[in-house]
Amino acid sequence: MKVIKKASKSVMLEPAHDGAGSRKLFVKEDEVKNIQGITHGWLKPGGVFEWHKHEDCNEFMYVLKGNGIVKDEDGEYAFAEGDFFIFPQGVFHEQRNTGEVIFEAMFIRTK
Repeated sequence: MKVIKKASKSVMLEPAHDGAGSRKLFVKEDEVKNIQGITHGWLKPGGVFEWHKHEDCNEFMYVLKGNGIVKDEDGEYAFAEGDFFIFPQGVFHEQRNTGEVIFEAMFIRTK
């Protein structure tokens, strides 16, 4: 088999952003060319992925469930299910769950 399958139940759940949320890391750095990682992340209502940046990659976020606020140095932007965000390399950002359900998203980081 040349295709790589990773069943969700076989990928271990781990803490994310110092325990603010959790994630499953589906693709690790150097596993696939130009991909630093692909994660499925969760954040409880009221939770925050605190102000941070990625010096060595771009990050893409696709919202699967929930709503909240994305923040960057220029402002705040509401998000909801189906929204897609691009966080360019070196740009400070924050994600805040302002909803009443667990925020769930896929994150892809590229080199």
